[in-house]
Amino acid sequence: MSLRIVVCVKYVPDATGDRHFTDDLTVDRDDVDGLLSELDEYAVEQALQIAEECQRAGADAEITVLTVGPEDAKDALRKALSMGADKAVHVEDDDLHGTDVMGTSLVLAKAIEKTGYDLVIAGMASTDGTMGVLPALLSERLGVAQVTLLSEVSVEGGTVKGRRDGDTASEQLEASLPAVVSVTDQSGEARYPSFKGIMAAKKKPVESLDLDDLDIEAEEVGLEGAWSKVDEAAERPARTAGTIVKDEAEGGKQLAAFLAGQKFI
Repeated sequence: MSLRIVVCVKYVPDATGDRHFTDDLTVDRDDVDGLLSELDEYAVEQALQIAEECQRAGADAEITVLTVGPEDAKDALRKALSMGADKAVHVEDDDLHGTDVMGTSLVLAKAIEKTGYDLVIAGMASTDGTMGVLPALLSERLGVAQVTLLSEVSVEGGTVKGRRDGDTASEQLEASLPAVVSVTDQSGEARYPSFKGIMAAKKKPVESLDLDDLDIEAEEVGLEGAWSKVDEAAERPARTAGTIVKDEAEGGKQLAAFLAGQKFI
């Protein structure tokens, strides 16, 4: 039987871009370029390594990448497919606008159940929201174990095993499949898509789903169903010119005085 791996990925605004809010205080995604969240690339990489290990052992594995987002979110899926994933699922619906992490976890869980899975892999957090709670929410909604923040992960038989590195110690963890795991940016450098992989990705299947396909009511998601909302936002003040200290035999004293004035020393 094939090991079914689902990798949750997110299409996020480019952090180097000039980001703004819309009138309803959600991120204006039309005003900035987007890309596959860098932390999710590590999740794709670990899924690929697990699948490759299964194949070396004479078993089969299939990787599905899953995202929730607007039309442009397909770019994130194509990046994951070009890395080596087998197929993709894209959940898109106008009523998803403004959905928070609680609604997103509901949509992802329903899509994962519809797709079928043995192992769900996610990054440690998204690079836009950086909440890091989605894997735990998924495990609760799916009713399966969670093994999170792993810097090393493997699957042996019907068990997923991994190492979680903390500030003072490392833990060896394991859980019976099906399970949800998340991996950190210490789990291994993500591979670059090859030209062959990029061309192959264009032919790989991308299934499109909406809320009706997942039996989710519009009121459960979007701004109306959000558990949290932004009441007010202001643009970050423009940067001011820094203080320049010319070293004319008194530079050290001036620097010390500046640091002391800012209470850094």
